[in-house]
Amino acid sequence: MTQPTRTTPGSAEAVPTQILYVHFHDLVDEGLHLRLLALLAEFTPLVQALPPDAALADVTGSLRYFGTDAPALAERIRARTGGLYGLRSTIGVAANPMLARMVAVDGPPSAVRELPDDLDAVTAFLAHKPAAALHGVGPATARTLSSYGLDSVGRIAAAPLGTLQRILGATAGRRLYDAARGLDPTPVVPAAPARSIRVEHDFPQDELDRDRQRAALLALTDRLGLRLRAEEQAAGALALTVRYVDRSTTTRIRTLREASAHTPTLTSLAYELHERLGLQRARVRSFALRAEQLVPAERASRQLLFDPADERARCIEAVVDRARTRFGPDAVRPAAA
Repeated sequence: MTQPTRTTPGSAEAVPTQILYVHFHDLVDEGLHLRLLALLAEFTPLVQALPPDAALADVTGSLRYFGTDAPALAERIRARTGGLYGLRSTIGVAANPMLARMVAVDGPPSAVRELPDDLDAVTAFLAHKPAAALHGVGPATARTLSSYGLDSVGRIAAAPLGTLQRILGATAGRRLYDAARGLDPTPVVPAAPARSIRVEHDFPQDELDRDRQRAALLALTDRLGLRLRAEEQAAGALALTVRYVDRSTTTRIRTLREASAHTPTLTSLAYELHERLGLQRARVRSFALRAEQLVPAERASRQLLFDPADERARCIEAVVDRARTRFGPDAVRPAAA
């Protein structure tokens, strides 16, 4: 397997790329996430935020400076994360972002896990993984592949490129063909997390019931809308992240036609994202909703509908917000939630 390499300054020697995928456990504070990103930046300038609780770091150029290898550097980062902030972290070390992410979730939390940059090791690691373990393969795509007998990464890797492109289309087929062989050309692009607001719901057990999933989404959009209005913000986009029983996740993002903090608008979009994921048989452990592309409420445009029902809903929402401000967020809640 050919992975990217980099030539370090002052040396003609090509150094294999080393990527860390760092997952911070039990992280819910956006400010703390920023401080953790700053901690990573002490080891390498190539840090990419993955809100709400992870980051990628390219440490290829840092290993000579620190005089160590990538797993040892990852252990230093994990020790500092725990010592300074009392947080557990799991770090995957591999030759590209996709493999680093996969090896990080391949086992119990709070550890450093390395996948050697070796064709046999990568092939063995991927062979028996389910198709959904590949980043970007959601339940709907996994079911489509399974209907063709391609229910594991090993079987996908053995399939001809043309077959995958006929099933998924030219671009998606090529991307899956490469991913099943452990190839991911995506670079780590230094970026701080964009301003966002996030809410999450954990199910007490694996949840397959569609109605209970939708009730959880309604409760989340209710909380999210309340926070947006309290902070006088409007969301330009909504992201839904689903975490499954095997700790894998799928995220879908959709832009709103106009920035909004109106709960029914957020609920309608959340339901649409949920339907598009096709979770009929998926065992769901948690939902997270994230409001992105935030703008001040006074700058958010609103299409006038001249609809009495819409105006009535917004008036009721304002009254409910005042009641919650006075008596607490649980004073009034949607009955269906």
